[in-house]
Amino acid sequence: MRIDLHSHSTASDGTRPPAEVVRRARERGVDVLALTDHDTVAGWDEAAAALPDGLTLVPGIELSCDQDGRSLHLLGYLFDPGEPVLAAELARIRDDRVIRAQGMVDKLQGLGVDITWGMVRALAKGEAVGRPHIARAMVDAGAIEDYEEAFTTEWIAQDGRAHVERYALDPVRAVGLVRAAGGVCVLAHPRARRGGYVFSDAVIERLAAAGLAGIEIDHPGHEPDDRARLRDLAAALGLAATGSSDDHGAPTGDRLGAETTDPEAFGQLVAGASGGRPRVQDQGRESR
Repeated sequence: MRIDLHSHSTASDGTRPPAEVVRRARERGVDVLALTDHDTVAGWDEAAAALPDGLTLVPGIELSCDQDGRSLHLLGYLFDPGEPVLAAELARIRDDRVIRAQGMVDKLQGLGVDITWGMVRALAKGEAVGRPHIARAMVDAGAIEDYEEAFTTEWIAQDGRAHVERYALDPVRAVGLVRAAGGVCVLAHPRARRGGYVFSDAVIERLAAAGLAGIEIDHPGHEPDDRARLRDLAAALGLAATGSSDDHGAPTGDRLGAETTDPEAFGQLVAGASGGRPRVQDQGRESR
């Protein structure tokens, strides 16, 4: 069984609509797919309604958090999106995403980059505007040749010339909010060096004590040595070791299924959740 627990659609910063994401996942031999758009659940219903035969959908999200002034991401699964405190925090994060993105566009214009807010908004077809939309606008405008060039200190990396900070949750609080909504949390790509998402064992141990359920280990951004160390840490802490493609469509090479999760680890996550359940085709039109 091929289980991919991290993917994105046009509901946030992916380039494929949710319906196309699930179709492509099945074509690539994926049996279980989590849709985890940034700070939004807007793609869940479209994905569920379009589920092909043989594919199970795990409703999820990638939560934006702040750890000591650095961006940390948590994957939340199988929670109740109507839980009022969590829903209010997600709305606040999404609103601040817009303010932040507008600020980065203003800074880029000041640096001579010929992009507009209208260009970025047109690329952000969903409700969660992010840096990838700005990067794509920069490519379209001819300011950079490659999408990844945007994520450097020259432009919009965390310490970049055009970077703008935004509201994000404390990760311990975020774990608590997802758990209160009946879900489970997995720490996303904690050793993805190219993206700057590198966190110490002490941070992971703190999150485990707060109720973290797993660590995303088999990720395209993780080197073999980091995977081995994280696997040992997950075992020591009793956390599920997951694997995921973190597919965003065209910018990441349409890599659904490139990394997968062991069925036993997936079962551990499902057993720990009470706020939602995986969806199969005959449940696809049910309300969330």
